[in-house]
Amino acid sequence: MENLSIPPSQIKEARLTSPKLTEEDKTLDFTLRPKNWQDYIGQEKVKKNIQIIIEAAKKRGEPIEHLLFYGGSGLGKTTISYIIAKELGTNIRVIAGPTVEKVGDLAAILTNLAEGDVLFVDEFHRLNKLIEEFLYPAMEEFKLNLILGKGPMARTMELKLPRFTLIG
Repeated sequence: MENLSIPPSQIKEARLTSPKLTEEDKTLDFTLRPKNWQDYIGQEKVKKNIQIIIEAAKKRGEPIEHLLFYGGSGLGKTTISYIIAKELGTNIRVIAGPTVEKVGDLAAILTNLAEGDVLFVDEFHRLNKLIEEFLYPAMEEFKLNLILGKGPMARTMELKLPRFTLIG
């Protein structure tokens, strides 16, 4: 009988408990994530309130107002944001707060949004203070006030943005 055993030096142990996301994890994350309110289990009061907000916005023909969610990891903030975008029939752009380091980064993100799009900022509380200040007029007035140049030659430019919904 032939020996079919593999020498220990040739065995590559798979780390099933590794904290790093694998490609399979990313695929399963979106495959298993609820896609509509019927699939989303729990938080009935939150779901009902958001459904009312969405229906009212649809009747007005406008994007919904900005939303701020709070709670620990895994409570459904990201999932609810995806469902909101789907219910509105619009695109969602997801960014991590700490990755937006420069005003130019945020300007690029905001100017690439379409009318009615949802911008979900994960870890919103970790945004740089300068970015928060820059974001305020974008949220309130849907415009960016940019400073071009330096010193006495500097000038300001107002850039209009499409109406979008920010969820943090």
